[in-house]
Amino acid sequence: MDIIVIPLVASVLALLYAAAAAFFVLKQEKGSKKMEEIAKGIRQGATAFLKREYKTIFLFWLILVVIFSIAAYFRILPGATPIAFTVGAAGSALAGYIGMEISVRANVKTAKAAEKGLKRSLHVAFVGGSVTGMSVVGLALLGFTLMFMLYKNPLVLIGFGFGASLVSLFARVGGGIYTKGADVGADLVGKTEIGLPEDDPRNPAVIADNVGDNVGDCAGMAADLYESYVITVLASMLIAQLFKLPHIALVLPLAVGGIAIVASIIGTFVVGTNDKKKIWSTLYRSILFSGLLAVIGFFAFALVIHNLGYFAAMLSGIVVAILLAQITGHYTNKDTKAVLEIAEASRSGAGTNIISGVANGMRATAFPVATIVAGILVSYVFAGVYGISIAAMAMLSLTGIIVSVDSYGPITDNAGGIAEMSGMSGSVRGITDPLDAVGNTTKAVTKGFAIGAAALAALSLFVAFASVSGITALDILNPLVMVGLFLGAMIPFVFSGITMKAVGRAAAKIVEEVRDQVKTKKGLLQGKVLPDYAKAVDITTKEAIRSLVAPALLGILSPIVVGLVLGKFALGGLLAGVIVSGLVLAIMMTTGGAAWDNAKKYVEEGHFGGKGSDTHKAAVVGDTVGDPFKDTAGPGINPLIKVINTVSLLIFPLFAFSIPAMIHVL
Repeated sequence: MDIIVIPLVASVLALLYAAAAAFFVLKQEKGSKKMEEIAKGIRQGATAFLKREYKTIFLFWLILVVIFSIAAYFRILPGATPIAFTVGAAGSALAGYIGMEISVRANVKTAKAAEKGLKRSLHVAFVGGSVTGMSVVGLALLGFTLMFMLYKNPLVLIGFGFGASLVSLFARVGGGIYTKGADVGADLVGKTEIGLPEDDPRNPAVIADNVGDNVGDCAGMAADLYESYVITVLASMLIAQLFKLPHIALVLPLAVGGIAIVASIIGTFVVGTNDKKKIWSTLYRSILFSGLLAVIGFFAFALVIHNLGYFAAMLSGIVVAILLAQITGHYTNKDTKAVLEIAEASRSGAGTNIISGVANGMRATAFPVATIVAGILVSYVFAGVYGISIAAMAMLSLTGIIVSVDSYGPITDNAGGIAEMSGMSGSVRGITDPLDAVGNTTKAVTKGFAIGAAALAALSLFVAFASVSGITALDILNPLVMVGLFLGAMIPFVFSGITMKAVGRAAAKIVEEVRDQVKTKKGLLQGKVLPDYAKAVDITTKEAIRSLVAPALLGILSPIVVGLVLGKFALGGLLAGVIVSGLVLAIMMTTGGAAWDNAKKYVEEGHFGGKGSDTHKAAVVGDTVGDPFKDTAGPGINPLIKVINTVSLLIFPLFAFSIPAMIHVL
């Protein structure tokens, strides 16, 4: 049997599963008229934002297609680069769109299912999330496999990876700015100034906040992991071709993806519990079970191709994925020591809460980095540089189940909001609240997973870049290399500053809008008149779209400028600096932010004074600081790293015209 059949069949199975799961969600019992009205408002806001975001992406796509077409005409790039770029971008955009469209329909179904108990509500939310998970891997693997069958050359597919990376960067940054601008603005006025509870319908920003959960944590994450998946396949194939490895090494990444898709589909069926304290454990069990089945499949495949060295590398990737999930859960789960320390620190004010949260995020970098380093060393020992890329592919092969667990988060978050705004019974909120609290952990776990995979994939891309550009070693004593290292280490910080500032601007405008409506709409706080929800949705949409350009240009232009002005060795240094700095900063921000959020939820459960207390107000302030950490800047670094790497691979033919190269010629 031709190996290429494995990814083709598996990707089709994933899409069929996603279709069946979507049908299951859509046929679930509808909520009350009030619930449906709220859900419709969230759905319309999310769809409107995505349309405007995709219009902005379309303009960038158009400009880049023209540039790539000119470069292809002059044979600077392969002739099919514009087509590959378009297909990669379209797949990433479609994955995000499908995920969001189901998420905004599963939220109200989950809230209604909560009337029948925890297990039923959990099941509806998870199945809704699995639509996103299986759509991502199905579209990614099918699209990449078909493109490879058509062109046979991984160098052509660099454009495919760049298209996916570009859309991912926009989706992550735009969705992150939107969701956290609305969330922070709603909390600062609603909770700290007025004393409104979470998702109170009297808060004018409450719908915008719920819309943000979908465009950031669902559409954004789907595009992000789609991109990570295809970039990892691309990196493995490039190394196999550039190092002239056997043909099996070229198609192995596709087979790995196919085997793990089947394992992930089976893993979705082990989720279920009636115990509020075991929600995370049942979700984590699905990841473990999928990983175990994938390992069995990898081992059987390694026996067939007679290469246990490749299996050892794949096993290390699976182990890294499982450990990262466990470690992230340790630092972010609501009942762990790290989160309880932040909650307790809130008793003495917002300042000590923030200090504790930052410290927790910084501490949380140690074990993930050590795990990734160990994975790199083990995979290298058994299969060389190619082993590192295969370890990354094995890790990303679990994307289907990981994204399913992640997308559960925004669905349950929205479900809780709908339950609160529609006036459902307290017993329903007693189910949706613990589901939502675990959602913070699942989102943090997915971000940790994505960041770890990005580091391994970026390292593989870096090796490919060095190979195509003729770099055999980077001499750290070379001033150009050192300059590149400094510039690369700086970029994730500048990027984070730009995106967090954008969140601050959006939040400030929401604060002004909420205050204005509370002041001018008589009877608003008494529930006699409804707020103008659409105004807050429009404000955050405009601010997020306006803030997209600068971060995107930073990722695209920085490698071009450094490569052409300072040459390939400086660009090599820049890539190394971006990977190392970006990895650590992203882990710190995403983990710290999730811990802040769950510390607030712990206080809201009645600990240390509960809702409305000074401790609660301090915890809310910490949460608002952590929001752009965990949902905007931190996860945005992931596609940033890969955009810079793929652009560097695309422009390598131009290095002959860089200033250092021209001076050498002269």
